Amino acid sequence: MKKTLLTLLALAMLLHTSCITEDVATPTRAGNFMTLWKIIDEHYCFFDYKQQAYGLDWDEVRQRYEPAISEGMTNVQLFEVLSDMTAELRDGHVNLTAAHNVARYGEWFDNYPMNFSDSLERKYLGRASEYRAASGLRYRILSDNVGYLRVPSFDVEFGDGNLQEMVRYLGGCNALIVDVRNNGGGMLSSAEKLTTIFVNQTTTVGYIQHKTGPGHNDFSAPRKIEVTPFDGLRWQKPVFVLTNRRTYSAANSFVMYMSQLPAVTIVGDRTGGGAGMPFSSELPNGWGIRFSACPMLNAKGEHTEFGIEPHVHVDISSHDYSRSIDTIIETARNMAHDN
Repeated sequence: MKKTLLTLLALAMLLHTSCITEDVATPTRAGNFMTLWKIIDEHYCFFDYKQQAYGLDWDEVRQRYEPAISEGMTNVQLFEVLSDMTAELRDGHVNLTAAHNVARYGEWFDNYPMNFSDSLERKYLGRASEYRAASGLRYRILSDNVGYLRVPSFDVEFGDGNLQEMVRYLGGCNALIVDVRNNGGGMLSSAEKLTTIFVNQTTTVGYIQHKTGPGHNDFSAPRKIEVTPFDGLRWQKPVFVLTNRRTYSAANSFVMYMSQLPAVTIVGDRTGGGAGMPFSSELPNGWGIRFSACPMLNAKGEHTEFGIEPHVHVDISSHDYSRSIDTIIETARNMAHDN
């Protein structure tokens, strides 16, 4: 009797093990291809938008790229095919990561002017002794009594004391320039926190949706994104937010929040987008895939994933650059004096 029970238990363990392994993708070339295609198919959130914009058919993409996969191909060759497949999404915020490379779609900024220069930034900020720095924020008062705030990243949490002292120091200025060009994002909480010094009442600045299932249209109802006023000194004068194509992720969200406010003007180039909350996963061979999975909408219910147009479009001209002049900053300064 005991021997029979042990035999049945062993058989049950074998059957249980086989059930588990059936759902695990195989680490073959074909297995990695199908895993990547399926992850994107079930979690990427802009298929309808892309279908309307340029006729993207994700099933057709699979049929077209699958024949290029063979078990004899090298890792570099596999990566090239998978990279080309993700490029069909035409999304600069889709990244396939391997040990030797990161696939990225760069046409959203490569085909346009940079509209930012480290050397020009140093000119306007001045020497280290001429500007203040706290929690990653750098700021000073320009010669025409316009405040200049450089926000290179949202990777750092801003403390209440940092924001309070900044507003106090810049409070006598006629206007404030907030420069988020080349800001690749960071924490949404920091983007929201900085916005709080510009609102005097709880303000709906956008909406967010979440994926609820594997279907292309499986989304939750839009949920409000609200910003509450900062509990301290707040900015009450005109604000000019400077943007370029490399303003994306949490920085794109900051621009979205600010663009809803009445005293704010967005100046520069279209932002880089990427406001949606990211989703990350891994292929059987260890490569990583990351893309936006939660759409963010502005207060009008419009997508901001693919960038936000400025109120005033301006590029840094080659003539100004040769004279160490930042055309975008100067445009904002001129507008500040016109108000």
